Amino acid sequence: MIEVKQLYKSFEDKDVLKDINVTFENGKTNLIIGQSGSGKTVLMKCIVGLLAPDKGELLYDTRNFLTMSKKEKKHLRREMGMIFQSAALFDSMSVLENVMFPLSMFSNGTLRDRQRRALSCLERVNLIEAKDKFPGEISGGMQKRVAIARSIVLQPQYLFCDEPNSGLDPKTSLVIDELIQDITREYNMTTIINTHDMNSVMGIGEKIIFIFDGHKEWEGTKDDIFTSPNNRLNNFVFASDLFRKVKEAEVQNIEG
Repeated sequence: MIEVKQLYKSFEDKDVLKDINVTFENGKTNLIIGQSGSGKTVLMKCIVGLLAPDKGELLYDTRNFLTMSKKEKKHLRREMGMIFQSAALFDSMSVLENVMFPLSMFSNGTLRDRQRRALSCLERVNLIEAKDKFPGEISGGMQKRVAIARSIVLQPQYLFCDEPNSGLDPKTSLVIDELIQDITREYNMTTIINTHDMNSVMGIGEKIIFIFDGHKEWEGTKDDIFTSPNNRLNNFVFASDLFRKVKEAEVQNIEG
């Protein structure tokens, strides 16, 4: 579990985050949504330590990240897995070597142990057959699955995903969403996903945080969205005709 308490962040004279209070739960896919410039990316960067908040608390299972020593922060980062907007794989390394990379950095295991662990993660994402290929030889969707395998190789307690479906077709995006949700439950991780993808919101939004102009405007589940009276949320989520029709149909079912 990750708790964000009274978090503020500004750049020069601009307040980017204002009094953010939210709890991200274990074993659930926690989604952060909002318009470009709303502050959701800054929030994610503060949570993982890429940016320092002006004030507030960041509690990783009661451990305050902001008051930790460098050594304590380094230890905590070993408990984090990350999936970037681009797969961020090393082009000169094979798929297997990419997945092994965190083990080579943070594990004292033998080469055989590291290979065994990496292979088990590739098997988990159904990519054993691609272990000797290079990133340029596989599809974008496969690259994202390699990134997922790499993110779980150290058996993290916390998983952070920045636009994991960026650049993928709808069918592949669905595969990635379901895979992230499955491994979240399997490892009982605290997973936080930054996304613009409304299909992801409606598909795996077990807890959703809507950021508007730097503050938490709304939180709830994907089902709560359909009955929410929040106009800002509705204007964001149901901007397209397709999702507007979905909401209208859902409301009719509820009223019927």
